[in-house]
Amino acid sequence: MMRPRILIVDDEPDIVELVSFNLRAEGYEVVTASNGLDAVTQANSLIPDLIVLDLMLPEMDGLSVCELLHRFPTTARIPIIMLTAWTSELSRLIGLDYGAEDYMTKPFSPRELVLRVKKTLQAHPARPDGNQLN
Repeated sequence: MMRPRILIVDDEPDIVELVSFNLRAEGYEVVTASNGLDAVTQANSLIPDLIVLDLMLPEMDGLSVCELLHRFPTTARIPIIMLTAWTSELSRLIGLDYGAEDYMTKPFSPRELVLRVKKTLQAHPARPDGNQLN
């Protein structure tokens, strides 16, 4: 059985560490990127099962990452949970409109994020590359 692979994209090391720790504790494989360009590269090479994506990133912002990933057949089906300091309703609507599956604001509950990751993966049981997770 393959462990689901989660790509965490955030330029704040403390956030990456907190999210990574909590997802690994739940048995997920975790990979990270600290800017938008790395996120696109990692997503295309590793084809993660889910991406936790910040919006305010160096090199390329999270909305651009989301838009770009949805253009390629290999990454278009990867569910994305946006995790960002942008808290306005407009930001949330824009994030969801750009293709995010879910949207959480910082500060956040790590337990709630883990639960949302589980729920999102349950809603998308096949890996984006077509292989079954379990």
